[in-house]
Amino acid sequence: MATSALAQETVFALRRKIAKIEGTLPEFLAGTAPRECALPQAVLRRGGVMVRQAVADVLPTGAARFDGALGGGLPRAALTEIHGSVMHGAGAAAGFALAMAGLILKTHGAEGEDSRPPILWIGVRDAFSEAGFPYALGVADFCGLSPGELLLSQVPKLTDALWVAEEAARLKQLAAVFLEIHGNPDRLDLTATRRLHRRALEAGRPVFLLRQSAEPWPTAAPVRLVVSSAPAAPRSTLAGPLEDTLGHPAFAVTVSKSRTAVPSLQFILEWNPDDRAFQERQPENSRSVVPAPSLGPDLSPASGPILALEPAGGEPAAAHRQPQRGQFAAHRGAERTG
Repeated sequence: MATSALAQETVFALRRKIAKIEGTLPEFLAGTAPRECALPQAVLRRGGVMVRQAVADVLPTGAARFDGALGGGLPRAALTEIHGSVMHGAGAAAGFALAMAGLILKTHGAEGEDSRPPILWIGVRDAFSEAGFPYALGVADFCGLSPGELLLSQVPKLTDALWVAEEAARLKQLAAVFLEIHGNPDRLDLTATRRLHRRALEAGRPVFLLRQSAEPWPTAAPVRLVVSSAPAAPRSTLAGPLEDTLGHPAFAVTVSKSRTAVPSLQFILEWNPDDRAFQERQPENSRSVVPAPSLGPDLSPASGPILALEPAGGEPAAAHRQPQRGQFAAHRGAERTG
């Protein structure tokens, strides 16, 4: 018994150590939560196993169902991958990343405060040449970042970009680090992304890997979001939607990789630039599903009015369809007169 208990405790210790290194959600059997966890806990279940994650370790986006699928929000101290599949959708992926930057700075205080740390945005030259630089005035209106709170670093090669990202990720003076890369370079492998993830864990700050026009690629990021643009809904008033207007920017977000969410879970998220928060928009054709009655089949719908249409020849429909006297069945008699 003592040997079995010792082996079980060793397994739990190894799980906690691996989870701490990789930034995963540690899994515990019932009643085996670590005593040192003093932060509030969000309890989830995955595969029948209890999963606990500190509430203070996630960044909520404001969309309740999206945050719930991710265990409360995006990991605050980890590498998160934002994936744009096509180059003409680079603006949507970059806009979603900038919205995340606005959420991060929102947690550090109100806009205009001198105490808020800046955001570092690193980009390889070909990525900036294809997608362009973030526009200062637009960024200020979109996510509330002043020009001094967004630092840009353009480097010629991916090797330089990874080095700058690793060095910047360990700095606690930065609120977050964004690394924008184009395509699927061989240098961006599991080893490079593990180093970035490790730096984020050590500093307790998020690192975002923005991959533009890229194909699925194994990375060490615990969460991967595939982002594309979605049609903006018209503005609404108390009287209803206003035609020929554009509402808040919308993003189609698919959770491609997560330890808590169902694979390929899709959301339509709208970004509110005034509240600096996301909200989920339900599809237009969504409707509640009514269960079938348990006592029998569904009732047939009532038939509508029956109209007699005249045939093409102009002959009345009743006369055209009336059978001849010799065509009546033998059992039918003469018509009743009273």
